[in-house]
Amino acid sequence: MSELLRCEGLSKKYGSKLAIDNLDLTVSRGKIIGLLGPNGSGKTTLIKLINGLLTATDGEIYINGEKPGVETKKLVSYLPDNIYLNKWMRIEQLIKFFCDFYEDFRPELAYEMLERLGISPKQKLKTLSKGNKEKVCLILVMSRNASLYVLDEPIAGVDPAARDYVISTIINNYNPDSSVLISTHLILDIEQILDEAIFINNGRIVLHKSIDEIREEHGMSVDALFREVFKW
Repeated sequence: MSELLRCEGLSKKYGSKLAIDNLDLTVSRGKIIGLLGPNGSGKTTLIKLINGLLTATDGEIYINGEKPGVETKKLVSYLPDNIYLNKWMRIEQLIKFFCDFYEDFRPELAYEMLERLGISPKQKLKTLSKGNKEKVCLILVMSRNASLYVLDEPIAGVDPAARDYVISTIINNYNPDSSVLISTHLILDIEQILDEAIFINNGRIVLHKSIDEIREEHGMSVDALFREVFKW
């Protein structure tokens, strides 16, 4: 598989604190990858650097050979860990908003997923339950035909039944030539869909292996290894 994301000697400082510390990482196309680490490990900082929301102190990031900027926003579809959309807007207005911003947005797919959930596009976002708000956000992100989907805690705020929907939405709607990077603490819920896992701590990569390698070399699940490495 060809390279999609590369980080070289990447560092990010907040004052004197290193949130990302000389990090090297390569992600290939066609993978679903778990970005796993304890609170404060650097996951969200790395995600924001990939999305061009922060500027690196040192080192470089390349997405399909491009540094983060206007061009890479056409390649990356990002789900932050909070609901950022205007809640007074109707869902159909949000779909139109995404169509205007992203050439790769597939409105027919968004409407199809809404229909399966029984959510009317005429509804305002503020009238939905918290779980349905988060599903709408995910639908919008996954309706893009992006090269890299970056999902920050996509299942943290939803009930177990909704988690199944979120997971099926991820695996059924991303372009197989693209990759999905998922940051989560709920490893058991997503382990079955992962191709690779990245363990990060103190801004450094502790481990980056395929799920099969982890099971063969360590004789345990990703969740069990994570608990052993980080003493959870």
